[in-house]
Formats: sequence, C-alpha cells, structure tokens
Amino acid sequence: MKFPESWLRTLVNPSLSSSELAHSLTMAGLEVEAIESAAPDFNKVVVAEVLSVKKHPDADRLNVCQVNVGEAIHNKPLQIVCGATNVCVGAKVPCALIGAQLPFMNIKQVRVRGVESFGMLCSTKELGIGEATEGLLLLPSDAPIGADFRNYYELDDKLFTLKLTPNRADCLGLSGVAREVAAIVSAKLNPIEIKLVKSEICDALTVHVDEPDACPLYCGRVIRNIHLDIPTPTWMTRRLERSGIRAVNSVVDVTNYVMLETGQPMHAFNLAKIARKLSGIIHVRYANSGEKLLLLNGENLALQSDMLLIADEVNPLALAGIMGGSESRVEQGATDLFLESAFFSPRVIAGKSLQLGISSDSAHRFERGVDFATTRNAMERATGLILDICGGHAGPITEVKGKMPQRNPILLQMKRVQLILGINLDKNKITELLQRLQFNFSIKKEIFHVIPPTYRFDLVIEEDLIEEIARIYGYNRIPANLPLVSLNIQPEPEAVHTPMQLRRILVARDYQEVINYAFVDAEWEKNFSNNSTPVMLKNPISSQMGAMRSNLIGGLISNLQFNLNRKQTRIRLFEIGSCFVRENETYVQSEKLAGLCYGDIVAEQWGLPERNVDFYDAKADIEALFWPEIISFEGTSHPAIHPGKSAQIRLGEKIAGWLGELHPRWQQKADLPKSVVLFELDLDSLMRRTLPTVGEIPKYPSVRRDIAVIVADGINAQSLLESMRALNSPIISEIALFDVYRGEGMTRGKKSLAFRVLLQDTKKTLTDAEADFVITKLIKILENKFEAKLRN
Repeated sequence: MKFPESWLRTLVNPSLSSSELAHSLTMAGLEVEAIESAAPDFNKVVVAEVLSVKKHPDADRLNVCQVNVGEAIHNKPLQIVCGATNVCVGAKVPCALIGAQLPFMNIKQVRVRGVESFGMLCSTKELGIGEATEGLLLLPSDAPIGADFRNYYELDDKLFTLKLTPNRADCLGLSGVAREVAAIVSAKLNPIEIKLVKSEICDALTVHVDEPDACPLYCGRVIRNIHLDIPTPTWMTRRLERSGIRAVNSVVDVTNYVMLETGQPMHAFNLAKIARKLSGIIHVRYANSGEKLLLLNGENLALQSDMLLIADEVNPLALAGIMGGSESRVEQGATDLFLESAFFSPRVIAGKSLQLGISSDSAHRFERGVDFATTRNAMERATGLILDICGGHAGPITEVKGKMPQRNPILLQMKRVQLILGINLDKNKITELLQRLQFNFSIKKEIFHVIPPTYRFDLVIEEDLIEEIARIYGYNRIPANLPLVSLNIQPEPEAVHTPMQLRRILVARDYQEVINYAFVDAEWEKNFSNNSTPVMLKNPISSQMGAMRSNLIGGLISNLQFNLNRKQTRIRLFEIGSCFVRENETYVQSEKLAGLCYGDIVAEQWGLPERNVDFYDAKADIEALFWPEIISFEGTSHPAIHPGKSAQIRLGEKIAGWLGELHPRWQQKADLPKSVVLFELDLDSLMRRTLPTVGEIPKYPSVRRDIAVIVADGINAQSLLESMRALNSPIISEIALFDVYRGEGMTRGKKSLAFRVLLQDTKKTLTDAEADFVITKLIKILENKFEAKLRN
C-alpha cells in the first residue's frame, strides 16, 4: 500500500514528523517498508506564464519565448529559448531560473544559436518527477505566477509504502490507515465527507444476483450525459501517480481514487456496450462451460465454472472482483455509465489471481475482505466526484442485499488481558483503548462484550482483542520482565534405559548418530519392508519424499552411499526415530533404534589383521544395548535381509527387533562393494531394564562340568540352552555353549554341541555325587526332548 503523506494528513494530522509517524505505524504492526521523497532536490523553479512565442531565427525546432515569472522575481519578462512542441502563448509551466540546481543539470545564462536564454522551461523528466515526455509540464490555468513550484506542486511530500500482513485488509485504503493513526497516537480523525447524490433521472438496470453466497451485496447506478474529454483534476492525478496508479481518464481515475481512499474496489461499465445486448438486466453468476472473456489486460480468458462473473443476458462483462472486460470498458466517446460497487465473498476471489497469473488491486483487496459497510458509501462518493468533474445526471442506486457476514460479540475479560500481557490495565484504560479503536462494546460484570467492526475480519477470539489492546497501548511500553520459574531436576528412574543412555552406549562402541527425514521414497518402503500400502502424504515436499517411513533402513543406506561417495571406508551409523504404519483404519507411530555397520571391524592399524565387520560383531553391540537383560536370537526372514544371515531378537516372549546382512539384491542395487550388517530394535523394549540385585559372595569353589551331545543339524542351540535353564536348579550358576562341531566323524545331518555348566553352592563345597546328579538331570532333559546322544 503506497500513498503520499500529504493525503494521509488531510484525514489525520498528528504532531509527528514523517519518521516519527513511520515508527509509530511500524510499532503498531503496520510496517512502513519505505519512505521516499516525491521528487529529488532542486531549487529556483517557479510557476511562469508564456507571453509570446516566436520562431528562432537560426533553428527550425526552437522557439524564442517571452516568459512572465512574476514581478517579485523579475520586473520584466525573461527571454528563454525552448524546443518543446507544446509550448504556446498563455501556457502555465515550471520555469528554472538562472542559478537553479536541477537533478541532472545546473541552469546558466547561455546563448543558443546566437540568441540569449535566461532560464529553462521544464518537463517532468528535467525535474525528476516523471518519465520522458514530448513536451513541457503544463499547469492549470489558475496556477499562481511566480509561486515556488516545489510548494505549489507539493514536491516536499513523502511517499509511504506499507508492508501489510494479509489480515489487515482494512488498511488497504487511506481511511483505514488514518483510522489506525488516530487510534495509535490518539489524534483527531477527519473522516471523508460522503454526500448523498440526489437522483436526477429514473434510469436503472435490474440486477439479478444468482449466487448470493458469493456476492452478498451489489450496488449499481446509471450515470448519463458525462463529458469524458474533461481532464482529471491535477490534485487527483497527483495523488494517484504518487500511489503508483497511472491516470487513464476521469471516470477510471475516480474509481481508482475511491478505491485508494476507502479501500472499496469499483468498476465502471460503458452503458452503451451493455444496452445493445440486453433489455437492462445485470447478472452476477458463475461462468458457463465454453465462455470466454477478453480482459482489460488483453488476455482472452477461457472461463472456468468456479469463476464469478458480471454478465448481461448474452455475454460476460467482467471477472467479478478481479478485472473488467475490454469490450465494456469506459473510453473516449462514452457518455453513459453503469457504476458498480459490490462486496464479493473472499473465499470466491481468493487464489484466483495466482491461478490465472493476473495481478489486480481489486483482487488483492477482495480476497482479504472489504468493508461491506462502505460499499454503498463508496458508490455515493464516486458518483459525486464523477458529476463534479465530468458533469452528467445520476439515477437511483440499485441495491441487492443478501446475508451479510455475522459480527458476533467477543467476550473480553480484564483478568485475561492482565494475564496475557503481564501488565495491570484497569477497566478505564481498556475502555479508552477500545474507544480509540472505534469498537462498539458494552460492559457486563467486568466483561467487555465487543462487536468486531465490519472492516476487521481478523477479530474472532478474545486473544485477537488482547493483541489490539497491546498494539494501541504500545508494545514498547510493555516491560520485558523475565519469568520467574522454579526448576526441579526430574528423577531419572534406574529401571529405564533412556534414549540418551542408549546413544552413549553406541557412541562408546564407535557409532555415529544420524537424523533423517521421516518422509521417504515409496520405493524404499516396497524394497525394505515389502510395504505396498505405506502412509502417503497428500502434499509432499518432493516426489522422492511422498511416504512416511515404516522402518529406518532406507535412510541409513542413503547415509552409507553418501559417505562412500566421499571416500569413507569404515562406517558405523545409528538413528533413533519415529516410524509409521497403517493398521486397519488408523495409523500407529512407534519409536525405533536402527544401526548399520560397514567396512573393517577396527580402524586401520598394525596390531590386528584386517577383517570386515560381520553378523556377530553387530550381535555383540545389540547385547550391550540390552544388558543386563538376556536376549535370544532366532533365524527369520526379512525383505531387506540376506535369507541365510538374518535373525529376530527376542526379549522373553516379545520380538524386540531383527539383525542381519543386507540382501544381495539391494546391495547390488545400491552399488555397495562390501556386505552391510543392519539391525533395528524396538525402543520400548530397549528402555526396559531389570535392576541388578545384591547376592551372597560364594566362599566355596565352583565345579565345572562339560556336556557334549549330538543332535540333528536343524535343532537350534538356543532351544537346548533354554530347556536346560528351565531346570532352575539353585546350584547351577551358568550354562553356556562353547563349541559347535560338524565334520569328520560326524554323521551326515548331525552336529555336536558342547556346553559349559558351572555349579556352585554358597553354603558348602559340592561333592562329585551332587554335581553328577544335576548333570544327569540335564542330560535326561536333552535326551527326552531333543533325542540327543551323549558324545564320548
């Protein structure tokens, strides 16, 4: 929103400098993005009148002019040589006197082709206030001769540019900005005087609003017998141009001016263009299939069914709230108008400019919300200005009004204001601030019942009003007090392995942590989880990140490739993160810990021979994570893992994760030269920990017995261990597998398993008979359950 400061000060004139005013606006949430001068510095330029024009005796394109610059400046006319094509007797123009310093030159007395020239008649380009023109800047006939041109043309004005947030559409008009300034600095507001225009003719068009939800309010008026050849007043074109809008003709300029003044976009149709097509009916409707509209910007738009139109009974006339049609535009020769002022629902206009690639001031305002209480007043204002400038006769206003947006009261509690802002504002102060904002309210039992104004669509809840109070009170007046909070260290239960403790264990074992996106390629889900129906995102940030991960493997493989591409050869990574799966009609989120091992078991050195990390190295790391819990490993299959080198991890009866080498198919696809060992564990299972208990230190020696049995090759050694441990003999302190043998002397399909059994009694030394009794029981268990045979 750009505007000249002088225009704003006609509506509210606080005793603040330009910079102070800009600071006050910015601190209240209306950021002043830029302040610039209306014109560059220059001096000694006055309003002058051309008295005579004669051809230069030695140049065809030059004229010798006698110019009156005012008796107070020079007691007789000045002779000035001028080459402008529009110089003529009686013209009022800016004249730079000898000694004047213009933006691009200094003026001196010179001889032009043998004729003395005592100054220069100026164009807008030479004064730095406009682009290149074909002639002089012609001033109105009532311009005072000899007046300082800077003062006359208000060139010491400042141009403000506001960077408004989308919720402050009320400040897309000067009246809204003035209202804000008056509230911020508690200054007197001089509102725009709206005079009702009396109808002089009965002409009117019937308006049918076919979509009342899209257009709750539509006002139209016929104006006849205007004179479009009358130029727009200088004061109006000056304000428009300094607000960034090019002057077109007096009618279009008035509609643009009223939009800048009130924030209400308007449009004028050439009535003659409408009358040839219909019997006097305007429709507000959605586009039909196959319709087209040639817009003012020259684009022939193929209309879509969700586009709201202003149309007659035959063709579309305008794209409602966005841009008018070229055929019904007001241009030279037009004498009759149909003037439109309407309120279009923001939801109908929002996004259309971006969709169509069309930028317009109207759409910018309508999609944010226009003050529907100003719609009719804007019509009266524009009508009055058109009649004052162009003449003509106005008909009655045709108004079609539907269901307008509701302005429901918002309850504001004093205690809530004090709690959120941290300052003590009493009832009188809050009342004053709300009155400065021109909010209608009542007070019942210390609660303010505030009705949001029609121009504030962003006021919905109590916190919105509290923010308004803070803005007007002044953010800089609210003390920056640090909160006083008592912090207590939370106890860390010993029975829980926290994620941070797990991280420390892995870091101590030479792993490095990575953090990956939970959004992954759907192809990863299919490859590493055999998941053909992953949780898909509706609006992914990229096509390669369209699914929510159900495991952490894809990210770790990607990290491995990244490091290998940078010549890293020994890599150990882990990640703790969330995974997501679909279960029936719901989604389940779980936390997991995954790890990856690749390359040599230790960094390159001379003490140990080179060896690649393998299944059992990762198994040791997993056991360290679960310690002191005892876990078991069982052969299993997994889509991401080598069929013969994979295991699932059990903690009691619960499956706590899996471990194995990457499947050769995925290893080849990822172009990995060596095998990769992976594991993924359920974080909840990892975090549980059994606390160690104090036991009696044995005084008596332990007894070791070894049991070697022959069993079928398909029997898992873990099942034998679990069966022997199930005996729960008090004197058994340990049972462990220490040897597996397949080879010479062993029957095909058989294997030998050797177990170490430690026996110990805390109260006495065990006898051979007692030890043999327990060992016999263990052998019987193995013989009965697994058909094991004792190996000699």
